[in-house]
Amino acid sequence: MNSSPFPTQRRSGSPLIGAVSLLLISIMLVLSLAPAVSARQAAPADDITSGVLVLKTRSGATPAAVQLGTDMDVTITGQTARVKVVQAFRNTGRDWAEATYFYPLPEDGAVDSLKMVIGQRVIIGRINRREAARQIYEQAKAEGRGAGLVEQQRPNMFTNRVANIGPGETVLIEIEYQAPVRRVSGEYSFRLPLVVGPRYVPATAGGAPDVATARAVGAPVLDPRRHAPTNPVSITVHLNPGFTPTGVVSPYHPIRIANGKGAERTISLTQTTVPADRDFELRWRSAQTDPSVSLFRERLRNQDYLMAVIEPPAAGRRRAAPSPRELIFVIDNSGSMSGDSMDQARESLKLALRSLTPADRFNVIRFDDSLTELFDQPVSATPDQVNLALRFAGQLAAQGGTEMLPALRAALVDDTPSDRRVRQVIFLTDGSISNEDDMLRVLGADRGRSRVFMVGIGSAPNSFLMSRMAEVGRGTYTHIGDTREVIARMSALLDRLTRPVVTDLRVYGQGGDAEFTPVDLPDLYEGEPLVVLGRSGARLGRMTVSGMLDGRPWTRRIDLSQAVDGQGIGKLWGKRRITDIEVANRLGQTTDEAAAEAIAQLGLDFSIVTRETSLVAVDTTPRRPEGARLTEEELPLNLPKGWDFDALFGGPVATAGAAGDAAAGDPLEPFDLPQTATTWERTLWSGLGLMMIAGLGLWIVRRRRLV
Repeated sequence: MNSSPFPTQRRSGSPLIGAVSLLLISIMLVLSLAPAVSARQAAPADDITSGVLVLKTRSGATPAAVQLGTDMDVTITGQTARVKVVQAFRNTGRDWAEATYFYPLPEDGAVDSLKMVIGQRVIIGRINRREAARQIYEQAKAEGRGAGLVEQQRPNMFTNRVANIGPGETVLIEIEYQAPVRRVSGEYSFRLPLVVGPRYVPATAGGAPDVATARAVGAPVLDPRRHAPTNPVSITVHLNPGFTPTGVVSPYHPIRIANGKGAERTISLTQTTVPADRDFELRWRSAQTDPSVSLFRERLRNQDYLMAVIEPPAAGRRRAAPSPRELIFVIDNSGSMSGDSMDQARESLKLALRSLTPADRFNVIRFDDSLTELFDQPVSATPDQVNLALRFAGQLAAQGGTEMLPALRAALVDDTPSDRRVRQVIFLTDGSISNEDDMLRVLGADRGRSRVFMVGIGSAPNSFLMSRMAEVGRGTYTHIGDTREVIARMSALLDRLTRPVVTDLRVYGQGGDAEFTPVDLPDLYEGEPLVVLGRSGARLGRMTVSGMLDGRPWTRRIDLSQAVDGQGIGKLWGKRRITDIEVANRLGQTTDEAAAEAIAQLGLDFSIVTRETSLVAVDTTPRRPEGARLTEEELPLNLPKGWDFDALFGGPVATAGAAGDAAAGDPLEPFDLPQTATTWERTLWSGLGLMMIAGLGLWIVRRRRLV
């Protein structure tokens, strides 16, 4: 009989061997899966080699304990709008909480008021330099006092932080801002952004992850398949444009219209509230003939602030055929364009291609985290070349990251700068990127003779990027928020592109001391008025606008003393001056230090939030009991209407596909996040290596037991 103890030892050693093996295999699986899991969380620095759409929590974010509701009250008077936003933060949890929420504003809006309501107490916010405001807020938070902080991350993206919200308590934050009304081709419009779309964050120049930017613009996003929309919004608009409005519509939300005194109208949502998942827009026209010049004035601190809205000259003669042009179409097919946005972009591009004439030259550039130029250089718009471009457009599918800067550089390459053709670059994108400054800097330096026209696609485009690129690129900005608008909006844009009305514009004062903004004036296209803001001391004098109309000098003189009373114009002037300083800084015309100081001073002078100034409100009495835990809540955002969650954050990517389009090509592989470089090869080899280590460990354990 074999009395060897080995069988017994093998039996008693089996749990040890199994435990070691299980531990090693578990480590292997965790490390192998780490890149995929972390990509959905915060994309660790060592995994980002180019760029990534960064979320601060997993993509399947859940509603926070702090719930948010928003009420927006808008008063439109003449050419300006005053907006009051009341956000109710209700803590449904058991702990004291600090809530952080991203919210959008019009890119030219000036935030100037903050009030915090806790119970019966109303705390008024004060404007401070950004770092000082943050220190005041952090100290109040640490001491258990109620506090609110409003900071600008981008001119159209703000964060609101509220500290020490008690269990079961509701804190109200009231923010007010001023913004201009837009007018194009006789139609007035005002847009209320309601949601911040996720932003793609390119890597730094050295290839390292841009962690600071990712933190500044990142927020959790709810998966609409798992959670109902959050942040219900109610909207009321008091419309008093100074004339009888007609054709009042909201293209993206059902509304009710009630007549008020005289020409006043009150507009509200048909539903009590709507989810904050797409921008609200109101449009109207005048029942009377619009004046060629609208002039408004506001008196503040012994100075006059002026707003002049100048219509381009009416066509007084039969128009000649459009001159030959060179058109470069740039279309975004990155992951954020999935769903309705991609359909809108494809159809817009097709409509533009069909508008070309044989005398035109053109090219098409598509980009995600790579780019393709359809032709090596612009080609004549022959039927064969246009048909080829139409087939190319029909095959585009949304996938990958949003590396927009290389596409801009490619579009601005001009191999024939002496060509007499008008050169126009048309961008079709949602602009969901975080490196706006880089885009504007390159455009300002390399635009040459190109004119850049931005077409914002989808329910929540980055209007700051769109409007600034159009301004620096001496073009225009058009928003297409619904597939049903493609034909009307693109047709109007394409018609304007064939005939700029006034070029080489200049504005200056005579007989007074007024200074005007913007400094760099765009070309004036038919139906698109010029808006000039001014500031004057004791003498108003006249404003002269001059330029070239059909190759001949054109001048218009305006008596500034004829301005009618307006509201909020001073703050709009301050906001516009800040934009001029930022543009000059991006173009290298002023130092970073000088720009920061000038922006900070304007923010303090006009009590508005800027990149250098913030609003902070602090209660004087501590509220949170000593020792009570304070939890941090990042309130999740809704996915913008029409966006595809899987295409952004993981899951299969749908192929292109309007009916009748050419086949989309090979099936696309699913991906967790749009990024320019993945790490699956490294993950695979790491997993295989760990498997070998696990096997070696198992062999060593067995050998020791057998010795």
